[in-house]
Amino acid sequence: MKSCVTIALVPSIKTGPWIYWHDLETSMAKAAALGFDAVELFTPAADTVSPEQLTALTRRYSLQVAAVGTGAGKVLHGLTLTDPDPQIRADAVAFIAAMISFGSTVGAPAIIGSMQGNVAPGIDKEQALQWLADGLNELGRHAEEHGVTLIYEPLNRYETNLINDITTGVAFIRTLTTNQVMLLADLFHMNIEERSLPESIRAAGASIGHVHFADSNRRPIGMGHTSMDEIATALKAIGYSGYISAEAFPYPDPDRAAQQTIQSFRTYFG
Repeated sequence: MKSCVTIALVPSIKTGPWIYWHDLETSMAKAAALGFDAVELFTPAADTVSPEQLTALTRRYSLQVAAVGTGAGKVLHGLTLTDPDPQIRADAVAFIAAMISFGSTVGAPAIIGSMQGNVAPGIDKEQALQWLADGLNELGRHAEEHGVTLIYEPLNRYETNLINDITTGVAFIRTLTTNQVMLLADLFHMNIEERSLPESIRAAGASIGHVHFADSNRRPIGMGHTSMDEIATALKAIGYSGYISAEAFPYPDPDRAAQQTIQSFRTYFG
């Protein structure tokens, strides 16, 4: 498994769960100095950072890009894959497709979390799920054309009323016509929704394509009550070899949060 730390370049979401902020090169230099294998990026749009600049930085600091987030599409533009307005759904697909294209230049998948949206008032859940499936199928084909996977993230009940747990997520992606979609196992969301995190991980198995590494309070691992020993054992048991990415609050500050994260990663996966 490989260590990863998050970097957000969207000033309007500064209260969000990302370790580093604002300055991409400075953040990547710090990540490299601590020994992280990769970074996960959250940018306002696909053209915020040029592929040439990103490639140069990854080479300079010997880092990979684990994934690119798409949440700015919702936060900044109000776009989701389940909006009742077909034009908004189409714009959401276009925004995510651009992020897929951007991420693919460095071999990184895109993550769909908040841009999945919600079941809107007056809309049947089955209809919303069909819109979600339609979007994921189209985007999965786009991801396949660009040689990457697409990561879908079940969110806790306070953030979406679509799919909240890993088991439901596995069943849902198996109904898709694309094979490119994998699940994101976010330990913070799972702590709210799963009866047993290790059991859910074992059951999901090869469907898991990315892991978000945050404690029960969304601070870095080791600052809450998540039982990481059993979770680490479960991830090893399913043969997971992907990224363990710190999508956590920068508590008590970004530098110490990053240090706590890499120490915890080495404790459980090193």
